[in-house]
Amino acid sequence: MNSTIETLINHRSDRSFLDKAIPDDVLDSIIQAAYRAPTSIHSQQVSLVITRDKATKAKLAELAGGQPWIAQAPVFITFVLDMYKTAEGMKLTGETQIAHESIESVVSGSIDVGIALGTAMAAARSAGLGVVPIGGIRRDPLEVIKLLNLPEMTMPINGLTLGYVDEPAALKPRLPLATFRHEEAYRTEGLNTLIVQHNDELTQHWKNIDRNGGESWSNTVANYYKNIYFPNVLPALKKQGFGTEK
Repeated sequence: MNSTIETLINHRSDRSFLDKAIPDDVLDSIIQAAYRAPTSIHSQQVSLVITRDKATKAKLAELAGGQPWIAQAPVFITFVLDMYKTAEGMKLTGETQIAHESIESVVSGSIDVGIALGTAMAAARSAGLGVVPIGGIRRDPLEVIKLLNLPEMTMPINGLTLGYVDEPAALKPRLPLATFRHEEAYRTEGLNTLIVQHNDELTQHWKNIDRNGGESWSNTVANYYKNIYFPNVLPALKKQGFGTEK
């Protein structure tokens, strides 16, 4: 197994960081890696906002639902779906962008953001940094938009903490590979049995690391997905000029 694959397979979300700055050349290389990540039709509809200011990080931690590691980490990156940039580029041709009015563009742009995010995480971990992606950046997106001065036709999709790790996180168990890998067609047979197996394994994992109140996988997803997870996303998308009806 080569070192790149080993780094990816051993991913963990670290939430404890040292008070140690990330050298500019290390941060620059991580950003450069994300910058070179592929995008649909070479649209380059992704932008990154780099936050090192302590007050801004503290506010982002609050907006994300109270996640102290955002404030603790030396760098926080907000990954933005950016169709303002593409609209401006189209003006040079005399054309008007309408693609942002479709759900397809939201899906396509979010995929491109995800590719950039994954690339940045791999680059950061290869440089000896810890990371944790932050979906909570969508909890109150209009306030994040205001805080980061994001223009119309942009949307904060995810965030990423970067820092040198203080207390490493444990490698968390996953659902059995058979629930993830399907040969030729999706297979539903035996899924419930495999989920029960993972519930038991994950519950034991929490006990092994002395995490009181650790839940099974089924309980975790039930607690979140019995509700609309972040109900402010759709109003924010509409306010930013995105459409979901086409």
